[in-house]
Amino acid sequence: MKFLFIVQGEGRGHLTQALTLEEHLLREGHEVVEVLVGKSRNRELPTFFRQKLKAPLSRFESPNFLPTPANRKNNLTGSILYNIVRLPAFSRSILFIRQRIKTSGADIVVNFYELLTGLTYLFCRPETRQICIGHQYLFLHKDFRFPRVNRTQLGLLKMFTRLTAIGSDRMLALSFSRMADDKKQHIYVVPPLLRKEVLQQTVSEGRYIHGYMVNSGFSSQVMAWHKAYPHIPLRFFWDRKNETEVCHIDDTLSFYPLDDHAFLKQMSGCRAYASTAGFESICEAIYMGKPVLMVPAHIEQECNAYDAMCAGAGIISTSFSLDRLLEFSSTFHPNRTFIFWAHNVNLLIEHLIREPEPTPQSLYTEKILQLFRRYKPVFYKYLNT
Repeated sequence: MKFLFIVQGEGRGHLTQALTLEEHLLREGHEVVEVLVGKSRNRELPTFFRQKLKAPLSRFESPNFLPTPANRKNNLTGSILYNIVRLPAFSRSILFIRQRIKTSGADIVVNFYELLTGLTYLFCRPETRQICIGHQYLFLHKDFRFPRVNRTQLGLLKMFTRLTAIGSDRMLALSFSRMADDKKQHIYVVPPLLRKEVLQQTVSEGRYIHGYMVNSGFSSQVMAWHKAYPHIPLRFFWDRKNETEVCHIDDTLSFYPLDDHAFLKQMSGCRAYASTAGFESICEAIYMGKPVLMVPAHIEQECNAYDAMCAGAGIISTSFSLDRLLEFSSTFHPNRTFIFWAHNVNLLIEHLIREPEPTPQSLYTEKILQLFRRYKPVFYKYLNT
């Protein structure tokens, strides 16, 4: 079968999931004809992704969250205003995605949580099947447990997730643990997509704390903690634009640019791991038996962190209070059942290539279509801008 990937380009997780799935599909004799990745002014595509991807790569303008001036949390109001201004560019991206789907000859479009994929299927109605993959689809599962969060923000998160999945015949929800499928919602629970490099790492317990910050503004918190505990080695990775070299602050604190090989090597030998609660790196830490401190940067990561905490991965904090992580690590017991769950990736492949089931149009999608019909002239005005 031929597959076309469309990937949200923000952060590291969706990119590594796409690499892993491409590897599995090629091994099974399938073909990935092209990979489309969303881009924005605040993120650069990591070098490791370009180097390891086998399929042709294309980029398109995509909505993204803007960080606050301190570059820590996401700026919701600023993000909405910025993305409204960019609507003409996003309209052109929808037409680009439609054209790539049509000319690719793909049997299946795999959507890694990219909003414009759902909008392309809403406005342009491609005939090619679409299947969605991501941890976020678990948020729509009837049995998913949420933390205490702002209900308005949670409603917006669920709405965004549904918008990404418009036109799909199923959602494959990556999960820390086994759950029953929610067939009424067309949600199938599958293991995380861990790369072979993760499975092949030789794990040891070193003295240093390993970390990853999706927003580099958290570095000030890490440096403040480092001043109080200068004897504890810290090795943190950050997604900082135009940073290509390791930034050595002193003998025990270094900040690394995103590099997949180096990231996993540091993970395998660390004492503990601190992160802004992205799903993929937490899975890697659980697999290697590392205790985790999670510092969510937005509501999606708050839900990730709570789910990971329930799975026994670690603890949640509002800041990089690494002394809490060290205290937790002294009594931490790894979740060994996760290893067996993670090795069931064939379950995901089976769901991916299985024939589609009848999927009556949901009431939610019908409401979206009604809005589209109402504002259709406005949409086409943007297309011609």
